[in-house]
Amino acid sequence: MTSPDAPTPQQVRRALVRAERGASLDAAEATALLAATGEELDRLCAVAARVRDAGLVEAGRPGVVTYSPKVFIPVTRLCRDRCHYCTFVETPRQAAREGRAPYLSPDEILDIARKGAELGCLEALFTLGDRPEDRWPEAREWLDEQGYDSTLAYVRAMAVHVLEETGLLPHLNPGVMSWEEMNRLKPVSPSMGMMLETTSRRLFETRGEAHHGSPDKDPAVRLRTLEDAGRLAIPFTTGLLVGIGETLAERADTIFALRQVSRAYGHVQEVIVQNFRAKPDTAMRHTDDLGLDEYRAAIAVTRVLLGPKARVQAPPNLVDLAECRALLAAGVDDWGGVSPLTPDHVNPERPWPSLDRLRGVTEACGLTLEPRLTVHPEYVVGALRREEPWIDPRVAGHVAALADAGGDDPARAGLAVPGVRPVGRPWQEPDPSLEESGFGRVDLHTEVDSTGRTEDRRSDFDTVYGDWAAVRRAADGAAVPAPAPLAPAVNLAAGREALAAAVRDPGGLSDAHALTLITAEGALLDEVCALADELRRAVVGDDVTYVVNRNINFTNVCYVGCRFCAFAQRRTDADAYSLSLDQVADRAQEAWELGATEVCMQGGIDPQLPGTAYFDIAAAVKARVPEMHVHAFSPMEVLNGSTRTGLGFEDFLIKARESGLDSIPGTAAEILDDEVRWILTKGKLPTATWVEIVSTAHRVGIPTTSTMMYGHVDNPRHWVGHLRVLSGIQDTARENGYGGFTEFVPLPFVHSSAPIYLAGVARPGPSLRDNLAVHAMARILLHGRVDNIQTSWVKLGVEGTRRMLRAGANDLGGTLMEETISRMAGSEHGSAKTVAELVEIGAGIDRPVVQRGTTY
Repeated sequence: MTSPDAPTPQQVRRALVRAERGASLDAAEATALLAATGEELDRLCAVAARVRDAGLVEAGRPGVVTYSPKVFIPVTRLCRDRCHYCTFVETPRQAAREGRAPYLSPDEILDIARKGAELGCLEALFTLGDRPEDRWPEAREWLDEQGYDSTLAYVRAMAVHVLEETGLLPHLNPGVMSWEEMNRLKPVSPSMGMMLETTSRRLFETRGEAHHGSPDKDPAVRLRTLEDAGRLAIPFTTGLLVGIGETLAERADTIFALRQVSRAYGHVQEVIVQNFRAKPDTAMRHTDDLGLDEYRAAIAVTRVLLGPKARVQAPPNLVDLAECRALLAAGVDDWGGVSPLTPDHVNPERPWPSLDRLRGVTEACGLTLEPRLTVHPEYVVGALRREEPWIDPRVAGHVAALADAGGDDPARAGLAVPGVRPVGRPWQEPDPSLEESGFGRVDLHTEVDSTGRTEDRRSDFDTVYGDWAAVRRAADGAAVPAPAPLAPAVNLAAGREALAAAVRDPGGLSDAHALTLITAEGALLDEVCALADELRRAVVGDDVTYVVNRNINFTNVCYVGCRFCAFAQRRTDADAYSLSLDQVADRAQEAWELGATEVCMQGGIDPQLPGTAYFDIAAAVKARVPEMHVHAFSPMEVLNGSTRTGLGFEDFLIKARESGLDSIPGTAAEILDDEVRWILTKGKLPTATWVEIVSTAHRVGIPTTSTMMYGHVDNPRHWVGHLRVLSGIQDTARENGYGGFTEFVPLPFVHSSAPIYLAGVARPGPSLRDNLAVHAMARILLHGRVDNIQTSWVKLGVEGTRRMLRAGANDLGGTLMEETISRMAGSEHGSAKTVAELVEIGAGIDRPVVQRGTTY
């Protein structure tokens, strides 16, 4: 689509000169370059080719263009979308007329995969329509008859089938997926994909345009899928579809969006630049095919904007073979999947070129053609060295069987072994013991959690958390302004009104009143704290409680990328440690002999940790100290264990309880607002999943605590919202007769060594005013729901703790014996307290201090 404000020749020339100088281009300049033609287009392509060549040298394989030998498995052609250019999708009636069932059967899928394996294919590309069961009753009926809850559940099962029977590596391309769905699919697929296509909302919202009437083509929804894939560290293929009616400015915006998400998470393994080709019997059959020059410009601008590290793909079957040379000259370094067996079902009128002819064209351009796996070499190498979390351990063996280790030729590291043939192998090997998985090894520093860290940051600081510039932009964009200060008279009146409402019905306070009180200062804050203290006295009396416990952080190896966490280490870092089962049990026994009644056990999310390790850890403690209360495993760890074992949340929790788990810490909550969570962490579970896991624990009879970490990139609106979420969970638990939350623990952000603070994104923790307001308002808003409000002496110190005990708190938490996570973040208040020291805290405010159990 030609825009009325198309770039002028002068704008194209100026942008080209800047590109040739290596300058950073803005959106207007990128748009201008997309309009380049003639000599200027040739110069642009030369720039792109130089960028490509530099990237291949940096990657250690100069001049190597890759492709993936694949089979194309069209699991189902049914779809809930109505894209105006698509011939892949059919209706149930069309399928029946052709004698096809709504889905390929397992036998049909395996037949395609086996034939592909025999021909030397290494990838099984699973392509299908988006969520057909949401639109077509026939799809729903077929899935029900076969025993699957959803299309994605069937895809998961078939991916396992293909891995076990043929050894082909599944590449899943089922369209829009949620975080939870991709987390479920990662263990069965080394890579996944979904084309962004375009960021143009006009094409989505305007009747008659390419994406109108297709809910899954909402650009915001597709970008969320790309971001969630990054949070889960999934090697992901995406790209843009060029020539479907977008303007040059919209095309440039799409490329910039792809660059932004790629930089933020580092997971975009390749970007496809695909040219539109009109097909008969579609709404866009009369639309012109994208011209070659316009296509070359799109590829070249994509290459220049994405830079040398990006892999840029162009499908070789969508142009004439001779034109492939022009695509290589524009910066392409990957041909994508090429099949010797199956057609391109999305573009059936365009057969794949033979490998011999494709190799000839590539070599004629001075480049060499090499086969790769479905996951690109950079991700293969890091994962197989156990240094990066890109490939799930359950498919790592399948990948390793086909990947060149680069022993004889380092340039081949991560590519396909020449002439390799895939062989089926079990998908989920029996989980090893902790010792077999590397836990408790002599080369890990098993005493670090007692002595502290030696470096101020982990070795992969610049990469594990994503792109810090993108994090800063997200923090700026997500900043919700705190309420503006009111005039003194208005403020006083509003405060009095809100306070009166809190006295009448503390737990039923409106959001507006809650926000007024949680932002209170001066005399009004004093009155809020006094009310909270009165409520505390009425509910639990004057006793200050504590539990004698020990924290056992059984490993600090973690790749989730929590940007506030100074505890997590890379597996190869000097400060990395993991405890063996015996070491965990020894510490529990030590604690019991010193009078502890509880061990609180949490650890990092290490990709090498067996899924059954959580059961083993709980059982080891119970075997050594049967009466010890095991308070263990955050919702993030429950998610990890559930995913690794293949058990649903409920079944996993029941198994953990049978193994010895007594209660769960409600950590990993941070702020229960995804906009804030995705700034605080790259890969932690989203709010909805946290809520689901905690609610499931309550339903199966496992009590939990609840927490909120505040004072970083959040503000009082988020605190109120967080407490509302907890209130809703507890209301549901009480309505159904479950125990629910035993306590609420406000956790002030400790900034000193926190990566997000070191990177200049977060503020240096909450103020005293913030701490008082949060503790007091927690008591007020959770009144009638959660009786116990804990204050953290680890984070606040003795005097700060006493202030919180006079603002609604009633509990000191535990003696801990060691508390690694806060100490590594820079807490200055120690990692253990004796009972006498805890008694002294209460004595300083004339309150009795008494010992309690974990569940009060």
